[in-house]
Amino acid sequence: MSGLLVVNAGSSSVKFAVFDGRDQAQSRTMHGQIEGIGQRPQAVAFDGDGTPIDADELGGERVADHRDALTQILGIVERHAELDIRAAGHRVVHGGSAFTAPVRLDRDVVRRLHAYDPLAPLHQPHNLAAVEALMSLRPDLPQVACFDTAFHACQSAVAQAFALPRALTAEGVRRYGFHGLSYEYVAGRMPEHLGTVADGRVVVAHLGNGASMCAMRSRASVASTMGFSALDGLVMGTRCGNVDPAVPLYLMQHRGMTADEVSDLFYRRSGLLGVSGISSDMRVLLDSDTAEAGEAIELFVYRVTRELGSLAAALGGLDALVFTAGIGEHAAPIRQRICADAAWLGIEIDPTRNASHGPRIDRPGSRVAVLVIPTDEEATIARHTRALVGR
Repeated sequence: MSGLLVVNAGSSSVKFAVFDGRDQAQSRTMHGQIEGIGQRPQAVAFDGDGTPIDADELGGERVADHRDALTQILGIVERHAELDIRAAGHRVVHGGSAFTAPVRLDRDVVRRLHAYDPLAPLHQPHNLAAVEALMSLRPDLPQVACFDTAFHACQSAVAQAFALPRALTAEGVRRYGFHGLSYEYVAGRMPEHLGTVADGRVVVAHLGNGASMCAMRSRASVASTMGFSALDGLVMGTRCGNVDPAVPLYLMQHRGMTADEVSDLFYRRSGLLGVSGISSDMRVLLDSDTAEAGEAIELFVYRVTRELGSLAAALGGLDALVFTAGIGEHAAPIRQRICADAAWLGIEIDPTRNASHGPRIDRPGSRVAVLVIPTDEEATIARHTRALVGR
């Protein structure tokens, strides 16, 4: 039987899912991940029903790089799922101006995509490392890249522009937006819960270790909190989000920090981790009674509610608010605080519905519908891969 492999590769991890290639409903037959690549690898795998698969054959000292990880993943997939992988789809964070739709991958496309490595240093090089590893392991396997930036390509020129000289804009220095695979999936699910309101003025909050928000009209992107890079916008797990452009100048000119040191500070040592000094994990912070944890949570909520007002202004009002991703789907106290602070927009949530995580959590009579919709970026990638490669 044929299957589609979906890959989401990070710096030291590879998440994967396998879909039945014959099934239009895109049934998962397996999913899992290997993390700690090159260090102390650990692996988990589950079948289509969520039952754990003995993953002893995954991980271990043999996993030194992405090639080793994908070698093991292909082996366990073909043994346990009894599927012949016929195509692979990859999450690739940045497509730039050139790639605004899924694309078949070859070495020339991969070379062009590496040009965006500096714009998404935590993701892009590692996304492409998995592509290159599969090219080496399975040269004839069709591969497809699906981009987090593509969903936002329909934004107006003014929404994408910085107030910089035109020559820089022409070089591609503009707002791109990210988490597009998540937003695309959620947009496709909204009519089930909202009916015609789904095509109205909607803000989707993708709140996780990486966090952003997107304003949609007719389920298309109008504005996003992330811009030129995945560093912009909201407070995140380890990323600072929006800062005054003078801050990095100050750090370099008066603190003697190098560009690499500033990058490390903003990407890996800031956000919830930097403010709390405890953890980048919202669950840990919610369980903590320290003042620093409370201040990190307060800042996170403040930035979300402030951006919600900005996005509602871009839409000319608000008909629905949708929460998704790890924090958005599971942290009821965070949703409650955000919605309480945004009550001026006409948002009222039901505490019981919120505690049960939805899908509808608004109170009857609320002027704004409020939902929780679990995201599924893997399903979006599988659908695009199937459409581009065929059966």
